[in-house]
Amino acid sequence: MPARFRRARVLLIGCGDIGLRVAQALAGRVRLMALTSSGGRTAELRARGITPLQGNLDAPDTLRRLAGLATRVVHLAPPPGAGWTDPRTRALTRALRRRRLPDALVYGSTSGVYGDCQSEVAIETRALRPETTRARRRIDAENSVRFLGRATPVRSSILRIPGIYAPDRDGGTPRERLLKGTPVLQAADDVYTNHIHADDLARACIAALWRGKAQRIYNVNDDTCLKMGDYFDLAADLYGLPRPPRVPRSTAKEQLSLMLLSFMSESRRMDNTRLKSELRLKLRYPTVDTGL
Repeated sequence: MPARFRRARVLLIGCGDIGLRVAQALAGRVRLMALTSSGGRTAELRARGITPLQGNLDAPDTLRRLAGLATRVVHLAPPPGAGWTDPRTRALTRALRRRRLPDALVYGSTSGVYGDCQSEVAIETRALRPETTRARRRIDAENSVRFLGRATPVRSSILRIPGIYAPDRDGGTPRERLLKGTPVLQAADDVYTNHIHADDLARACIAALWRGKAQRIYNVNDDTCLKMGDYFDLAADLYGLPRPPRVPRSTAKEQLSLMLLSFMSESRRMDNTRLKSELRLKLRYPTVDTGL
């Protein structure tokens, strides 16, 4: 076959910040393609060496051309913002089954599917107890990906991702929140939070494409073990900014948004043994203090 067909063809679904980091790391080694619903992104993607493919996950008929194109797929597109299911992932997996299947599919899920672990360690086999509709939509997406892997030879991997940060990522550090003086919970009410640097997440996606085991789930987090307030204190000290005020949970509802409160209602310490042993990923930023 011509060389352009022998080379691995990687399709990016959801080519935002992490997708672009994946593309940058793979540039020159594979043929890169990305699904986009915006004609305005065509020039940007081509400039990065990515072939744009017009299509929309909310319009399944536009996904027909994806069938048989890629040998590996990285799916990072989020579910819709409402409802209990993720029809986007279901539409994608159906489209991929129309012709020759990819060898591997990696899906970026969320650590929120574990729910509140009450500060216990969360390993990949832990029972899921989602407490938000956001997390329930992600579980539905995971189920679609796992069904694809069970019903076909596709080697599917699911990455459960906590808070993503990076100094060169839009909103990727606590700096803006520290400047606003947004409070955090007092120590007695605080929760454990987990993190991953955006570059290490992109590298984990690539490792899973080639090294992920079939139907395998991986926690993708660094080695940091900090409560949320301590994380913001650390960031404040690094930036030379005042530490955020501490408030009790009983009054937090009056000062924080519902989104922030939802994150402050779940405490877990994620285990990343599989990430290191099976995917053989050596973190460039093993802790948030090195990453920030």
